[in-house]
Amino acid sequence: MLVLVSDTHGTDGHRLRGRTLEAVREADAVVHAGDFYREAVLDDLLRVNDTVYGVTGNNDDAPLRERLPEERVVGYEGATLAVRHRSRSGATGLALFGRERDADLVVFGHSHRPEFDDSGAVPLVNPGSYAQPRGNRPAHAELDRTADGLSGRLVTPDGEVFEEFTVPVRE
Repeated sequence: MLVLVSDTHGTDGHRLRGRTLEAVREADAVVHAGDFYREAVLDDLLRVNDTVYGVTGNNDDAPLRERLPEERVVGYEGATLAVRHRSRSGATGLALFGRERDADLVVFGHSHRPEFDDSGAVPLVNPGSYAQPRGNRPAHAELDRTADGLSGRLVTPDGEVFEEFTVPVRE
């Protein structure tokens, strides 16, 4: 399983709880779409799962910016994920970012709103913020590889699955 998180906005720890903590512990890897806020959050997350692929967000401190890229491509069991915190051009810019990287899925954050959108050229997923939802449902995303691609779900820290989706993976 691959777990997607974003927008932790912590100062001294990961603030994981419930199903989100469980999922991060169980995951093969974790993708963090930016706005850890302080370097201590990344370090604390790495103590829970030592395979974290993070990118910087617009609120991340200088030590994080020295350790992490602004964008990256992550491979997971034959699937390609393009990861960045946000795009000033919205969904169109994110889809273009994914297409330029030959991605099967774009992972992004910034809005704190968990969502899946497959209406464009490349499917987009925002795992939301499990730690600081800002009026949205607190959430993370879980992805599993299937014969057809990626099976995904948006999940609350309480364990409620509130959206399921499928992402085809090109061979």
